Amino acid sequence: MTLTGKSGARGAMLEEDPDQTYENVLAEIQSFELPIEATLRSVYDDQPNAHKKFMEKLDACIRNHDKEIEKMCNFHHQGFVDAITELLKVRTDAEKLKVQVTDTNRRFQDAGKEVIVQTEDIIRCRIQQRNITTVVEKLQLCLPVLEMYSKLKEQMSAKRYYSALKTMEQLENVYFPRVSQYRFCQLMIENLPKLREDIKEISMSDLKDFLESIRKHSDKIGETAMKQAQQQKTFSVALQKQNNVKFGKNMYINDRIPEERNEIVLKQTFEEEDASEEEVLTVQDLVDFSPVYRCLHIYSVLGDEETFENYYRKQRKKQARLVLQPQSNMHETVDGYRRYFTQIVGFFVVEDHILHVTQGLVTRAYTDELWNMALSKIIAVLRAHSSYCTDPDLVLELKNLIVIFADTLQGYGFPVNRLFDLLFEIRDQYNETLLKKWAAVFRDIFEEDNYSPIPVVNEEEYKIVISKFPFQDPDLEKQSFPKKFPMSQSVPRIYIQVKEFIYASLQFSESLHRSSTEIDDMLRKSTNLLLTRTLNSCLLNLIRKPHIGLTELVQIIINTTHLEQACKYLEDFITNITNISQETVHTTRLYGLSTFKDARHAAEGEIYTKLNQKIDEFVQLADYDWTMSEPDGRASGYLMDLINFLRSIFQVFTHLPGKVAQTACMSACQHLSTSLMQMLLDNELKQISMGAIQQFNLDVIQCELFASSEPVPGFQGDTLQLAFIDLRQLLDLFMVWDWSTYLADYGQPASKYLRVNPNTALTLLEKMKDTNKKNNIFAQFRKNDRDKQKLIETVMKQLRSLVNGMSQHT
Repeated sequence: MTLTGKSGARGAMLEEDPDQTYENVLAEIQSFELPIEATLRSVYDDQPNAHKKFMEKLDACIRNHDKEIEKMCNFHHQGFVDAITELLKVRTDAEKLKVQVTDTNRRFQDAGKEVIVQTEDIIRCRIQQRNITTVVEKLQLCLPVLEMYSKLKEQMSAKRYYSALKTMEQLENVYFPRVSQYRFCQLMIENLPKLREDIKEISMSDLKDFLESIRKHSDKIGETAMKQAQQQKTFSVALQKQNNVKFGKNMYINDRIPEERNEIVLKQTFEEEDASEEEVLTVQDLVDFSPVYRCLHIYSVLGDEETFENYYRKQRKKQARLVLQPQSNMHETVDGYRRYFTQIVGFFVVEDHILHVTQGLVTRAYTDELWNMALSKIIAVLRAHSSYCTDPDLVLELKNLIVIFADTLQGYGFPVNRLFDLLFEIRDQYNETLLKKWAAVFRDIFEEDNYSPIPVVNEEEYKIVISKFPFQDPDLEKQSFPKKFPMSQSVPRIYIQVKEFIYASLQFSESLHRSSTEIDDMLRKSTNLLLTRTLNSCLLNLIRKPHIGLTELVQIIINTTHLEQACKYLEDFITNITNISQETVHTTRLYGLSTFKDARHAAEGEIYTKLNQKIDEFVQLADYDWTMSEPDGRASGYLMDLINFLRSIFQVFTHLPGKVAQTACMSACQHLSTSLMQMLLDNELKQISMGAIQQFNLDVIQCELFASSEPVPGFQGDTLQLAFIDLRQLLDLFMVWDWSTYLADYGQPASKYLRVNPNTALTLLEKMKDTNKKNNIFAQFRKNDRDKQKLIETVMKQLRSLVNGMSQHT
């Protein structure tokens, strides 16, 4: 039954018999079967006076229990009193018994003391005898163990770790089994693994110190190795030069390095080689490898050789990455590159030594893998940093370092072909830096040139010039001093600088393990780049400069002609260096012809342009009075000045090739004729009188006289005068007023005024008509003037019809 059910039933019982119900509630409270709160709630929730009645029943129940407790205590009280009384009686007898037992024990103890003493002495003596015998036997068994362990301690103190490991093996295999039952033996056995770990840690610490040491001294190791390789190579080259003196002479022709200097260089080389042989340092002299050997032996004895190998290789790979990491400013100085190379060489020299003196610590496959990784990194670093180099001397020193670096490592068996491939990339960059350097040199030469023929006053000065530049002219040789070379000072200087460029390019090609044919091809290609790109660009920029005048342009054309002729001597110069004949099929030719031809064409075009600009300047000075009634009777002053200027300029052109001078003269006359025609037809010119036409005719006559005077030789007949034929026919038409002939013969091949365009004639005629209207106000009252005006109008109508017909035809 649930609590709710019990509460409901109890409520019903209260209504029937309250006293019985309270008794049941008290019984439930005393039994602790149900929660009290549920029982009490049933009492208080049923009737209004239930609390008071329940408390009365509860007090009655408490009084009944108190009475029962009192009865029980009264019942047992007498038994408790009797027990206490009996204990008090026994107490006296117990004390007497204790005194008797104590007395008896004392007497027995006194009686057996002497016997006990004697017995104990006998026992002690026998035990001592037995212990002595046992100790002697055990000591004889333990002494060798202790002696070996003491030896082990001494070896550990003396850092003889390999011997200590061997002693440990003897202890474990021979001595410890004999005394394994003793505690000290167990302690020793337990201590041996710790000693082994200590030895491993100590040897590993020594190895770490060794690795740190070689990391710090790898640059010194590499420097020594590279120096030895360089000395060996220098000695070989010196022997080769001594055995091939002819090649040595050809390397420095034109007294660049005298034969005496070659002998001095060879002598110094042999002296340095003898001095270096006195003390040849090896990697063993610079590095103590004993920590590696010792650690390898220790780990081999401990059976953990693989762990040591893995650790060594892992640490060396980390060091390799550090060594291969360049400094950010490495490209600024050659010392930065040298330090980088020496560290790498030192690293791989050590690895090569470890490979050959240890078995299995490093393998050839491991070193090859490490080298390939390093080589890729080296090439990437050099490719990146060399791109920042703008100084050809620094690039050349870098090339020499790479060659020594490659030769050194090749001597240790490492493949270096990719490094020489990289050198070809750097060679292109070197050529670019050379081209930039020589561009500045050429610009300085052009800036310093006076663009005048080179004067010489005596034989010595003459020889100095021809020693610098291969100039041959029998006519000039026959002339007496003082005399002048046709070219200016820049020509021999440029020729010398081109040879210097070839020398500089040759310096990079040396020691690249290439054949003479390949070197010859390199020199010719780089020289072609110098001529076609650098020198040509400098010449074109020079020609386009505003301050370069006509005289300078003429001299530039003369200079390029002589430089072009000198290209064959440059080819001979390269042939003498490389000993490769120019008749070889694959020999590259120098492109001097095209280079200087382009420069000459540019200079010629600039001459034509500047000459026309000068003509325009003179024409702009023209100040015609277009309304004058009568001409001045002489040519205009600006035109005479222009003709005098042209005469003086064309006299300078006598040193130019005939075709150039003729083209310039024809171009100038044509431009002058066009400018004069444009002046007549200018839209801003609204009126023009017959007197102005006559004055203009005098100027054109002077132009024709100038053309007929043959200012430049070589023209056939009146070819130059034809430049003014358009002006002449136009002016003749207006001067003689022969319109009937013009109109009648228009379009005929044999027409006297074939070059007169109807539109041009109409334009000029309209300007004259306006002038006549303005100046002849009373012309309508004179019959002749009226007839002339009508004639002009009639001619203009016919000209317009011709112009319209031309337009429709077009």
